[in-house]
Amino acid sequence: MNGLPLLSLLIFLPVVGTLVVLFVPREKPSVVRWVTTLFAGAEFLVSIPLWTFAGFRKSGDFFFRETHEWIPSLGAKYSLGVDGIAALLILLTTLLSFISVYASFSAITKREKEYYVFLLLLETGMVGVFCALDFFLFYVFWEVMLVPMYFLIGIWGGPRKLYAAIKFFLYTLAGSVVMLLAIIALYFFNTSGFLRWKGLGNPATFDVVHFQTIASSIPPDLQLWLFWAFFIGFAIKVPMFPFHTWLPDAHVEAPTAGSVILAGVLLKMGTYGFLRFSLPLCPDAIASSARFLGLTTVGWVAALSIVGIIYGSMVAMVQKDMKKLVAYSSVAHLGFVMLGFFALNNAGIQGGILQSINHGLSTGGLFLLVGIVYERTHTRMIADYGGLSGTMPVYAMLFMVILLASIGLPLLNGFVGEFTILTGVFFADWRWAAWASLGVILGAAYMLWLYQRVFFGELTNEKNKGLEDVNLREILTLAPLIAMCFWIGLYPKPFFEMTAKSAEKIVAAVSAPNARRAAQEAAPRLASTPPAASRLAVPTGATAAAAVVTAPEVK
Repeated sequence: MNGLPLLSLLIFLPVVGTLVVLFVPREKPSVVRWVTTLFAGAEFLVSIPLWTFAGFRKSGDFFFRETHEWIPSLGAKYSLGVDGIAALLILLTTLLSFISVYASFSAITKREKEYYVFLLLLETGMVGVFCALDFFLFYVFWEVMLVPMYFLIGIWGGPRKLYAAIKFFLYTLAGSVVMLLAIIALYFFNTSGFLRWKGLGNPATFDVVHFQTIASSIPPDLQLWLFWAFFIGFAIKVPMFPFHTWLPDAHVEAPTAGSVILAGVLLKMGTYGFLRFSLPLCPDAIASSARFLGLTTVGWVAALSIVGIIYGSMVAMVQKDMKKLVAYSSVAHLGFVMLGFFALNNAGIQGGILQSINHGLSTGGLFLLVGIVYERTHTRMIADYGGLSGTMPVYAMLFMVILLASIGLPLLNGFVGEFTILTGVFFADWRWAAWASLGVILGAAYMLWLYQRVFFGELTNEKNKGLEDVNLREILTLAPLIAMCFWIGLYPKPFFEMTAKSAEKIVAAVSAPNARRAAQEAAPRLASTPPAASRLAVPTGATAAAAVVTAPEVK
């Protein structure tokens, strides 16, 4: 695997596509569209070996490793590698990018060349984030992907596009700066020391695997600062309550493809950051029993996640704009994901990972569906519709399937993810699960009410009577998402197998401080036990079975 540059190919194939598109004459927009589609489709095909690779199901290690010297004076390297979690997210990225390009054929009619260039560059940044195993390289890709999305919203967005684009950029950049401070702190602690914390004296490096290895050597108080610095950077990206306010504006003003990628992939950068960095690097901070305003670190994250679930659902229920309703539903869905992660057990983490994929499929599909009807009517206001099932029956059927997947109907993907998360959360604290379950009820309420107002009743708006039903291209953009929703809902085993070993490593990492603490507390008791007692005691029943293993040999 070390000699196969698959990850570099995935990162730079869209860049090659960008260069080719730049040489296509502006007067030939159809050629621009098809060349971009060709490269986006090729990118998805190149990513398929990540799904078929059996190593992810056997080990939680990083595969397809590539390491090259980059900036020796800093210790930064071009280091790539993926585990099962990153592989699934890359597959989601390449699939949604291909669908977004194909869905833009009729939606984008101005400056098409620049539009498709930015879509390809955005794909490079997103794939690079999931592949990077060097903090410096990770940060470069993290910042690179901001620029294309800023221009996609700012040029091809709605009436308030500049406001939404600047707000998106500033929020994410602010979180990135705080995250950069955490990376610098780690870097100097590993070498010469950081502020009052004595350094480890290791060679300068930004290697992520190295920092995961030395996590137990990081002082607990430094871990606490690192955790909250990473938290701000990743929570803004997720986005968690109360860092979510940039999301509705960005979603509403972005073009359809921008909303699909923003919801389907960019939000997952935040959840991925928690899994890859926050949990493995700061286990003592997570296990700490120290309280602030009555809550531990995990308690605060769980509380914010639950508030996000309920708040996002209730705000979604009162929205008049279909796109804004779907945007606020993302706040609720990602609250479920974060709550699953911080249940700190296998079921919660694996459920959270799968729900990240589910959210990308179902919410991406909903944005595509809203975009289809918006192209025909140029309005997203729910009040402007009603009775659409009579004029667009196929569209109504496709909308219903994606909607039911989003609210978690059994046999569809959302049910598997939510059920697994709630199971893990119940094991952690049944009260968290009780509060979070309200989000399931509210989610069904606002989604079904949306469907009722848009598709049922009398067709009162004269402008909607002659609407054309979905065409073949629009069906083809939705078909892969619907197929995936049924696949995960009916047979999720392959997806859980992809992430099982990686989830086990994360659970082991966050459980290590409690295991050490238990061993330290047990050591004095074992030392004070008279040796004769263990030799002379005559155990019975279950105690006898344990004594066979634990009692010293009598000679």
